Amino acid sequence: MPLAKMTDIYPNYKEQIFGGEDIKKYSVYTAESEDKVGDIYDALVDERGRFRYLIIDTGFWIFGKKVLLPTGRAKIDYDRERIYTIGFTKDQAENLPKYDDDMVVDYDYEEEVRNVYRAPATSKHSYTADTYDYDNEAEMYQVNEGNQQRLRLYEERLIASKDRQKTGEVVVGKKIETDTAKVSVPIEKDRVVIERSTPGSAVEVKPGEANFNEGEVARVEVYEESASIDKKTFVSEEVTVRTEVERDEVSAQEKVRREELDIDTKGQPVVKNNR
Repeated sequence: MPLAKMTDIYPNYKEQIFGGEDIKKYSVYTAESEDKVGDIYDALVDERGRFRYLIIDTGFWIFGKKVLLPTGRAKIDYDRERIYTIGFTKDQAENLPKYDDDMVVDYDYEEEVRNVYRAPATSKHSYTADTYDYDNEAEMYQVNEGNQQRLRLYEERLIASKDRQKTGEVVVGKKIETDTAKVSVPIEKDRVVIERSTPGSAVEVKPGEANFNEGEVARVEVYEESASIDKKTFVSEEVTVRTEVERDEVSAQEKVRREELDIDTKGQPVVKNNR
């Protein structure tokens, strides 16, 4: 049965297969020299939904050519968002048949692909379209779970945030209070004082100096001050209402958990622990 593209079989492949990762954004590099081969264009799956090939757009490595890479020849580095090829050379890429979207990937086409990846000693075989099984060439298709499995380590962290809420309200207004005020002002009043005196000895007036006029008067103007009390308005005080921010620091202490790798080896394997 012809193979189908991953995006046709699994439209929601990011969540269904790769835990939210978009493998189509990954770049492809050689594991030996870390030369960039190209980018992931798509993948091919068989009738059982198993991944068999990655479709690589070789870009400028081999301009404008898409080729197939068996899944057993690929290692996924999720942290660096890369696919590393195992034993993949530029000569192989040039000898691989070109992949097109509108083509049918059947047994004959796969055989052209497999013959490029097979070692010369195993290039001759007795397989047919009816008898071939991908398990016959497990090294080409079997995903090495020891290299491919992704283990996520989790840790708890204290995250500080701030919430702003209303704690009160201050209303500053005006009210009128009535009081009795006292004020004093000095005033003056004129008083008429008439003083009369009698000479100690008679003073003779010469003839003709005395003038007896009936009705002769002396006129004096009399004044008096009165208090005039008025009310006037003055600014007694200015009030400014504002807020000031007082800064403080709140500290919290809490126990947090963190996962660490616990590597248990048997025998004498070589373990390279890259962080």
